[in-house]
Amino acid sequence: MTTTTLAALVPLLPFLGAVAGLALGRTAPGFVRPLAILPTLTATVLAVVVAVRQGGGRAIDAATQLTPTGSVPIDLALHLDGYAVLVAVLVGLVATCVQLYSTAYLRNDARYPSYAALVSLFTSAMLLVVYSGDLMVLLVGWEVMGICSYFLVGHYWETPEARAASLKAFLVTKLGDVPFLIGLFALAADTGSFRITKILAAVTNGGLDHPTLIALLLLAGVAGKSAQFPLHTWLPDAMAGPTPVSALIHAATMVAAGIYFVARLLPVFAASGAALTVLAVMAAVTMVGSGLAALAQDDIKRVLAYSTIGQLGYMSGALAVGDRGAAVFHLISHGAFKAVLFLAAGVVIHAAGTNSLAAMSRMGGLARRIPDAYWTMTVALLALAAIPPFAGFFSKEAVLVAAEHTAVGDRAVAPAAAGWTVLIAGLTAAVLTAAYATRLWLLAFRGRGAELPDHGRQPVAMTAVLWILAVPTIAFGLTSGVIGDWFDGHALTPSLTTAVLATGVTLVGGLVTYGAWRHTTALAARTPIGAVAAHPGAEPALVEAEAMTSHTAAYGTIAAAADPADPGRLLLGPLHRHAVTGFHLDALYTALFVRPVQQAARLVRFLDRTVVDTYVNGSGAVTRLLGTAVRRAQTGNVQTYLGALLAGSLVLAIAAVVFANVNAGS
Repeated sequence: MTTTTLAALVPLLPFLGAVAGLALGRTAPGFVRPLAILPTLTATVLAVVVAVRQGGGRAIDAATQLTPTGSVPIDLALHLDGYAVLVAVLVGLVATCVQLYSTAYLRNDARYPSYAALVSLFTSAMLLVVYSGDLMVLLVGWEVMGICSYFLVGHYWETPEARAASLKAFLVTKLGDVPFLIGLFALAADTGSFRITKILAAVTNGGLDHPTLIALLLLAGVAGKSAQFPLHTWLPDAMAGPTPVSALIHAATMVAAGIYFVARLLPVFAASGAALTVLAVMAAVTMVGSGLAALAQDDIKRVLAYSTIGQLGYMSGALAVGDRGAAVFHLISHGAFKAVLFLAAGVVIHAAGTNSLAAMSRMGGLARRIPDAYWTMTVALLALAAIPPFAGFFSKEAVLVAAEHTAVGDRAVAPAAAGWTVLIAGLTAAVLTAAYATRLWLLAFRGRGAELPDHGRQPVAMTAVLWILAVPTIAFGLTSGVIGDWFDGHALTPSLTTAVLATGVTLVGGLVTYGAWRHTTALAARTPIGAVAAHPGAEPALVEAEAMTSHTAAYGTIAAAADPADPGRLLLGPLHRHAVTGFHLDALYTALFVRPVQQAARLVRFLDRTVVDTYVNGSGAVTRLLGTAVRRAQTGNVQTYLGALLAGSLVLAIAAVVFANVNAGS
């Protein structure tokens, strides 16, 4: 087969698996798991073959016109460059691991067939985004991911948290998609095409008439999809969905789509220095704000969610300084270690019977009971904190090096102010990342107290994928010196200055957090805390759903716990109560947007029911009264009808005579 044929099969196979899984879910449930795993696994193998054949050389393009439009044509196009083929491998690998993991995690879930089909469809949509060479076809995958996330986040629809989270994720991302769609049409109007290659050629030749407006419209959609400030608030709440869904969304699909889109069209954004500056500020606020919020969360998955927002901020920062190689490099390495973190968190929640770090800090022996999750999560947290030689160190250094070069004027793609903004925010976020990663590890695995009932050994399907994903978490960064061909030929190796500086501030953040934990850990024994829903032998998904419910019941919120032994509370001080709520952005949006819209809806309802309905009901009432009056004359007596007819004729005759005399006299 040709490379383009193999590439076309990569998104097609998971789609066919999704359709077959939905069709056979009720009639032949034994085929559901193979149909979930095998198409995605085969697509991953084909993606690897495509990557090897592409080899980091010239981009491979193929297209056929999908439909004539009368103006700007829409093509079914493939664009396979180094970025596309590597990201596709990541998507396939993580999706396959998620499907394997889910067979054990939701082993007795009655809705598993639809869940598995949605995960396959989600994977297919992301692969379509990655390989697509036409923006309209890319938009199809973009929107399919949005509807899949709605159903997957709301999988535990019995819980109010899941229902609210799925609706919030859908609405917030759609809020960004409206200007995004306008931006796509404006871009096509300026360049005369939806084809990515033609758009980039037109930008190179100065064919973009409104670069700033188009870039800002597109950034709105990117901010929603990739959870960047100010449209990031949906992602922490989306943790109400099953843990494997969280891993898929955070590591390889939905939130990566926005970053990948900007990387694909970076020359469009680079045509406007103002747009790059806006992107740099957005990335800086996202990095620092999410780091502070992560340090205050009690739910282990919400810590990881804010971590994802911050790491996406690093990628946005790399794009803001014009280095898409560093952005995609960090996207791939982050996808590997973040998948490990979420899938390991699912094992931790199952073993502990809770998602509360405060409750875990009062348990003993958790690390000993789940050694696979303990060791792989430790490695992934080291990668997250950018400790050498793990993958996160090399990819994060690539971002900081790009920011440094822009700041000191070695690169002129973006304004120097954007470089300094990203560099300072990146170093600040490095301290915060080390702090919340250390806090999570200490509270989860160094707790002191009684051991809970043991759930037994975790299923192999859940632990094996952790070690599979741990391989790129450890080794991918070491390839930075030899994979430059896949990243436009740019060097991805760290520089001595930023490496020493970033590693130094990272160690400071970790050591300060460890000191705070040593200072506060004695308080844990004196402050008992609950929110544990342990069920030995229960499936992990059931434990997770009940853990969320018990956490909210015990603490009043899914995010926080009034724990004086929390080192994050000591480190943040008075800022803690603001950070734990995400700096009240949800409350602000409620006041600025939700309540006015609700009030407007109430006004419309009042006008409709009280004003419009009054006129409608009034006209109906008059008609009924007239009908009643006419109905009284309908007696059914023929003599009465004849008498009325004669009387009427007589009246008309008299009237005619009178009018004739009047006219004659005048």
